Amino acid sequence: MDRFNGSARLMIVSDLDSTMVDHDDLDNLSLLRFNALWEAYYRHDSLLVFSTGRSPTSYKKLRNRKPLLTPDITIMSVGTEITYGESMVPDTAWTQYLNQKWSRDIVTQETAKFPELTPQSEKDQRPHKVSFFVEKAKAWEIINVLPKRLEERGVDVKIIYSSGIALDILPQGAGKGQALAYLLKNFKVDGKVPMHTLVCGDSGNDAELYSVPEVYGVMVSNAQEELLQWYTQNAKNNPNIIHATERCAAGIIQAIGKFFLGPNVSPRDIRDFQKCKVDIFSPSHEVVKFYLFYERWRRAEVEKSEQYVQNLKSVFCPLGIYVHPSGGEQPFHQCIDSMAKLYGDKQGHQFRVWVDRISSAQIGSDIWLVKFHKWELSGNELQCYVTTVLMSLKAELPDGFSWVHMHQTWLDDSRARDQTVWCF
Repeated sequence: MDRFNGSARLMIVSDLDSTMVDHDDLDNLSLLRFNALWEAYYRHDSLLVFSTGRSPTSYKKLRNRKPLLTPDITIMSVGTEITYGESMVPDTAWTQYLNQKWSRDIVTQETAKFPELTPQSEKDQRPHKVSFFVEKAKAWEIINVLPKRLEERGVDVKIIYSSGIALDILPQGAGKGQALAYLLKNFKVDGKVPMHTLVCGDSGNDAELYSVPEVYGVMVSNAQEELLQWYTQNAKNNPNIIHATERCAAGIIQAIGKFFLGPNVSPRDIRDFQKCKVDIFSPSHEVVKFYLFYERWRRAEVEKSEQYVQNLKSVFCPLGIYVHPSGGEQPFHQCIDSMAKLYGDKQGHQFRVWVDRISSAQIGSDIWLVKFHKWELSGNELQCYVTTVLMSLKAELPDGFSWVHMHQTWLDDSRARDQTVWCF
């Protein structure tokens, strides 16, 4: 990865469903806690990798429904597809590698001989993944017979059974663990092996991840029995793998602290930044902190205090300008006055704000250029603003940064627009 020089401080490799994403957490609070932690402390020098059984289509649907961050690398279809960056550029070398001793046609011909196998939906079928549903009792019979039949026809496969129902047939060289090993090998060639790697999962198709040498691992508290059984049989005495006491993303945060991999207190868990000083000098942290306050102000989760408004005005330059996505301009302090009038307007409503893809660069002796995506969920309406901010260093301010200029544009012109609210 060329996003920064040298090795990543931390690489997190996480499954999505029931690991990073808690489908029972309708407010997505554990995921939002992780998002704030990652963007405030890790985005600038670490790598986020999603490793999922979902196909690209299914993965994109999940991203439209849940507040997922943009990963640096996405491993999909149980380790058979690797893409890079927001544009999801495919790794063609990995694809070519998986073509060895693989024929999807032969696999479908042989599996058709097992009426117990129910094909999964067409969107879950991929060039190097043939997927079925099957009862557990029948699954083990098929796993014991099918590979040999395919080998006789020149096809070398791996069969992964997970969640007590899903059976995936892949090339022998595929899988979440092999995909991670491939990435680490490439990093080693480039001299950029991450300082620490933490793998996170909940089900059987994640087991391979924990077998990759020299990684830390966390099984979230809600991990399925099949993964816990694998752990008991294969890794019970490995001190670098833990079973968290917290669910999903909260379990990942817990593991960061358990293994001393870096900061593990999410900014979302800090209720009053004035009373709880954080020893970090970072424009990223400043951005995350501001939008947490913005969300809490509109949800009436902080006191309605004129002092808060004045504190905001002290860190926003009096001559600073906010450029609205519509193209209009307004002084910062007028925007803050507008925001003050919105206190509690989202109380009792589904309203969340988070930031993604924060990057910053020092472009002068005391000037920083900060870019990020600001997401705002209000009811069923989701909007994203591509945001650019200029900040200057001011020693007299509590956190050292003054907001000098802000410019926002809509990420997607098709989204609904509110041109009346001038509050960032």
